[in-house]
Amino acid sequence: MSIKHYKLFINGAWVKAVAEETLEIISPIDESTVGVIEMGAEADAEIALKAAEAAQKEWKKVPARSRAELMRKFAAEIRANKAYLAELLTKEQGKLITVAEGEVEVCASFIEYACDWARHIEGDILPSDNENEQIYIHKIPRGVVVAITAWNFPLALAGRKLGPALVAGNAIVIKPTEETPLTTLELGFIAEKVGIPKGLLNIVTGTGRVLGNALVKSPITKMVTMTGSTPAGQAIFKAAAENLTHVQLELGGKAPSIVFADADIDNAVEATFNSRFDNCGQVCTCNERMYVHESIYDVFMEKFMEKVKSFKVGNPLDRSSQMGPKVNANELKNMNELVKISLEEGATLAHGGKRPEGAEFEKGYWFEPTVFTNVTQDMTVVHREAFGPILPVLKFTDFDQVMNYANDSEYGLTAMIFTKDIGTIMRCHDELECGEIYVNRGHGEQHQGFHNGYKLSGSGGEDGKYGFEQYLEKKTFYVKY
Repeated sequence: MSIKHYKLFINGAWVKAVAEETLEIISPIDESTVGVIEMGAEADAEIALKAAEAAQKEWKKVPARSRAELMRKFAAEIRANKAYLAELLTKEQGKLITVAEGEVEVCASFIEYACDWARHIEGDILPSDNENEQIYIHKIPRGVVVAITAWNFPLALAGRKLGPALVAGNAIVIKPTEETPLTTLELGFIAEKVGIPKGLLNIVTGTGRVLGNALVKSPITKMVTMTGSTPAGQAIFKAAAENLTHVQLELGGKAPSIVFADADIDNAVEATFNSRFDNCGQVCTCNERMYVHESIYDVFMEKFMEKVKSFKVGNPLDRSSQMGPKVNANELKNMNELVKISLEEGATLAHGGKRPEGAEFEKGYWFEPTVFTNVTQDMTVVHREAFGPILPVLKFTDFDQVMNYANDSEYGLTAMIFTKDIGTIMRCHDELECGEIYVNRGHGEQHQGFHNGYKLSGSGGEDGKYGFEQYLEKKTFYVKY
């Protein structure tokens, strides 16, 4: 691929940022330049928002079914460009090419799922307390949606947000992160090809501190949907408060994986292993801390560590590789710091903890799959989100103890439990303080579910019926006749 210079996609055209500042996008594989982007600021945010506002006034008049038909064409064209998008995604983010191909598919299917809701935007008719009167509750588009996406799954997250936003009758301004903006920007070319009306889909790049803040604080913005870190989400919540803008946040996680004594050990090993090291551990829902019942701990860990030691870290464009690099130098620094702290606090390094050896790992942001044992609940590694291939493993003795451990976190996004006992499952249902629980399998939500975090893991939720409704406002009519 040649290095492409991407401008901002605003009102159906590619335009330079007002300040004409640019940024090189560096591949985590070998630190080469894979693209150049424009760095937008407050003035660019205003231009994009005004274009979206004007376009939305006409778009909301289009029947929902017709909106969905156009968006299905958009999804089909994304799928038609799978090979190109997947290769670019791997180069900018570092994920395995097979995972990147899957992400392109997920982006398209998120949009298609939203299209299925076009004929299900339903209100209510309610009886009035007054004679000769009806109460009608209508669902209407919010207006202009600002979507801020994370670097770990940039393309999937763009589809997750723009699909329901546009099908519901809104316009959208997407701001991807500076780390992985390229595949999201490519959606602008696809929008041009399939004829998405000008101004409905705008894609702007720049820092969260400048461009993102301007997008969130504008009175034109009627909804902010954001996926990212908890500190960034808290900043967005504060910035949106002045205009009381509707905010939907999916933030950090520290998911516990609990392996009870009666678990299918082989299944639990496979699921927890994949859930920790998928996408180099850069998944908000993945296995961040693992609790194994003391009666099966030794057998479980023998099988688990066998998989860890045979895991192949390598070039993500090589289909035999099983894990690629971290996304950037700062993330690699965080990994090294967490290892240092864990050792100082007394944990045992069972495997990994450093950059892999070999010439192919001299450049790029590589880190070995890392496991800590002899971990106690009070250690930093149990509480700080790693968002990388570092896993603390703890023993537990009984249900009450492990529930206290699992809920001892500021996060509450997901949890995984492994047991054959329905009573244990139902007790976990009642007592686990998180929005999503996976039983006898690893993480991985589905479009028709509801992806919702508790505590500092977010608010509002995404996907399914309840996620789609985030993009709609209610209007109530009292009709006297």
